[in-house]
Amino acid sequence: MATKYYLILITVITFLAFGWDKRLAKNGKPRLAESVLLILTFLGGTFGALFGMTFFKHKYAKKTFILKLVLVIAAQLALVFILKEHLTEPR
Repeated sequence: MATKYYLILITVITFLAFGWDKRLAKNGKPRLAESVLLILTFLGGTFGALFGMTFFKHKYAKKTFILKLVLVIAAQLALVFILKEHLTEPR
């Protein structure tokens, strides 16, 4: 049950971080580091990142960021697969 609440929280935080970074960019202020956005994504905020990118029209035109995001998502999938294989009992 706690996992569900964690994922909801990190998704919302990641979404808001993308919105905040977009706002900083529009106002010419110092921005959040890309690494912060990517770490939030890796920690479970994937849907927040994807929705934030779409909703705020932020970072989706930057090809290097998209590549890094794809690598983060691939690492997440690999980690889930490895954990599933090692933490589940054989049938």
